Amino acid sequence: MEHHPPLNRQRRQLLSGLACAGAAGLLAPWPARAADYPTRPITFICPWPVGGTADQSMRALCQVAAEVLGQSIVVENRAGASGMIGTTALSQARPDGYTIGQIPISVTRFSQLGMLHLDPRNDLTYLARTSGQTFGIAVLASSPFQTLQEVVAHAKANPGRVTYGHAGIGGATHVGMEQFAMAAGVQFNAIAYKGGAAALQDLLGGQVDLLADSSSWAPHVEAGKLRLLATWGEQRASRFKNAPTLKELGYDVVVEAPNGIGAPKGLDPQAEQKLRAAFRSAVQSDTFKQVASRIDAPVMYLDGPDYKDYVATVYRQETALIDRLKLKDMLQKG
Repeated sequence: MEHHPPLNRQRRQLLSGLACAGAAGLLAPWPARAADYPTRPITFICPWPVGGTADQSMRALCQVAAEVLGQSIVVENRAGASGMIGTTALSQARPDGYTIGQIPISVTRFSQLGMLHLDPRNDLTYLARTSGQTFGIAVLASSPFQTLQEVVAHAKANPGRVTYGHAGIGGATHVGMEQFAMAAGVQFNAIAYKGGAAALQDLLGGQVDLLADSSSWAPHVEAGKLRLLATWGEQRASRFKNAPTLKELGYDVVVEAPNGIGAPKGLDPQAEQKLRAAFRSAVQSDTFKQVASRIDAPVMYLDGPDYKDYVATVYRQETALIDRLKLKDMLQKG
């Protein structure tokens, strides 16, 4: 007659075997192996097209961070919806440290406008704020407007007649220009494009009076095709010191729209620490600083926790700005 061990003894043996397997790491969850991270290539989601200034800066950062981490970082461009397609993809990825990406500060605005379905204060992991952008107002070299003061005077005398091109409703170039218009007490005719490149081409073709954009205008200003009337930073741009800031001209408007690096919510703490350290080194590297200087992107580093606090502050500011500029009404009229 075949003898079977008592059921409780079988259970003890099974539990013991599972415990041994767990101790051997066979059943260990990913966080238990986080000390080895990263063991394979990391995907970096860039929410902008290939070749743009944001893409260039992110690739430079990833190059250095990959050297620090000892693993390659593969940049994947997922452009569209003013950066929100890539940001959405990032937020929906597994929080295992193998999908990270750029987070535009405009998440604070678009989430409140219903164009991004997440709360940026709580639904992302922030690793580093990296650099800002140099925004400005440019005209054709042949334009009758020699200064921004002349633009304001003409706009006051001709409400809604001066046209400007921008990269999309609700984006930094549109919102910044409307802030300036409000501060100056004028009304412009805003023309929305699907990106700054298209707006630039229409300025060069004489289809609009002004261009509000980040430094897409820079090579054309240096070549003498365009004239830069003002920039939007706290200080004058190092390459364009002849162009005053809006603040210098008496308008209390500063727009730098700093970018940063992040990951999905719930990132393992050990992976987070390694990524923060890697991108801290990347932002401080000569490789990144050279690229940032070339594309007029001032370095504005903040570590992950400080960057998260900054996002929360900007979120509150955007709440007031959305109401003041009636951005929801603009989007509905779109």
